[in-house]
Formats: sequence, C-alpha cells, structure tokens
Amino acid sequence: MRETAFHDPHATAEPAAPVRTPRTNNPQRTMDDILAVATREFAERGLSGARIDAIAESTQTSKRMIYYYFGSKKGLYLAVLEKAYQDIRDIETESHLETLAPEEALRTLVAFTFDHHFANPEFIRLVANENLHRGEFLAQSTTIRELNATAITTLSAICERGIQAGVFRPGIDALDLHMSISSLCVFNVANRHTFSLIFKFDFDDPQTIAQRRESVVDMVMRFVRLPG
Repeated sequence: MRETAFHDPHATAEPAAPVRTPRTNNPQRTMDDILAVATREFAERGLSGARIDAIAESTQTSKRMIYYYFGSKKGLYLAVLEKAYQDIRDIETESHLETLAPEEALRTLVAFTFDHHFANPEFIRLVANENLHRGEFLAQSTTIRELNATAITTLSAICERGIQAGVFRPGIDALDLHMSISSLCVFNVANRHTFSLIFKFDFDDPQTIAQRRESVVDMVMRFVRLPG
C-alpha cells in the first residue's frame, strides 16, 4: 500500500536560498572601488602596513584582479596618490576661477583648499606617509607633477589679474603663495589631535572651524593686497 506523505500545516518552510546578484562586468567601476578602499587602507596603515587581502575582501574582488589592474602593491599605492591629487585639481577646474574677479577667485580658492583638506584627512595622511618615503613614489609619476603644475599656473593667473586690476601688490611669487596656503590649510588636519589636546581647541565645533576658515582666508588676502 502506498504511503501518503503527512503535511504539517504549522511547519516552517525552508528558507529560500539567497539570490546572488551577479557582479557587473564594469572594469572602470571595479578600479574605482578598489582605489576608494585602497585610499583608506594606505592612509590608515601606510604602504608597508596596508594589506592587499583586506582591500580585496572589502571590494569583493581578488588579489589577482587587483594585480591585474595595478601591477603590484606599489603600483596600487601610486595610483591612489595620483587619484588623490587628480581629485583636488579637478574640483579647482570645475570652480571656473578664471570667470571670477581676482579677489573673489583667490578667496574661493583658499576657502576650497581649507574645506577640501578638512573634509579629506585621508589625503593629508597619504601626503604625510609619502614624505616619510622622501617622495620616492611621487618621483615615479609624471602625472602628479603635471597636475600640480596647473595649480601654480592657476594661482599665477589670479595674481596677475589682481595686479593688473590694481588690487594685488606686484612681486607675488605664485609657488611661495601656494606653499603658504597649503601650510595654513594642512595644519588643521595634520596637527589636529596634538593641538586640540595641548590647547583645548575644539576641531569638532562647526562655528570654531568656520572662524578658523575665515581667519585663514583673511590672512592670505591681507598678504596679497596692496598696502592701504
């Protein structure tokens, strides 16, 4: 006699197997994902401490794929540095500073630099790490040198327009000015923890940071303006 299977109406159904979403075959997106994760990894741990295994796991890819795109761990590190500088230069270009009056253009550039560095501490840590390597990897990149040459060209054009308009003093060295702007904006990130502990300066207070931002912009503008 054939048995009839007993069906328990209260029994819990077996959970359905999860549906895996196939990874889109988009090389550029994969590379962008790898660079984003690698930026955090290198900024946090430096070149020697960063782990390709951790980057592969976070991006749901493989070490083999990372090496396929970037060649090696050092190749990936150099690509991260190049992208970090590319991002800041791209934003400067998108600001269309050449369309603004000289004083407004310079104020915009200084304020942007302050905001970018403060919002991207990973960039500052990457630069600090590369200085520990005495610029060894930056020296291997022609891209970074070309990118940063445009920064000086842009600043030089702003200064020249300001001189012609009679609002900036003559004799301003664009490279020296760029160095001063960078110094004022980097300090707030690079020395954030030590400075806040020693002087009880609250880097988490938006009003305090807004005042510091305005102070940095004002210092630069006072430096370039004609006396009186």
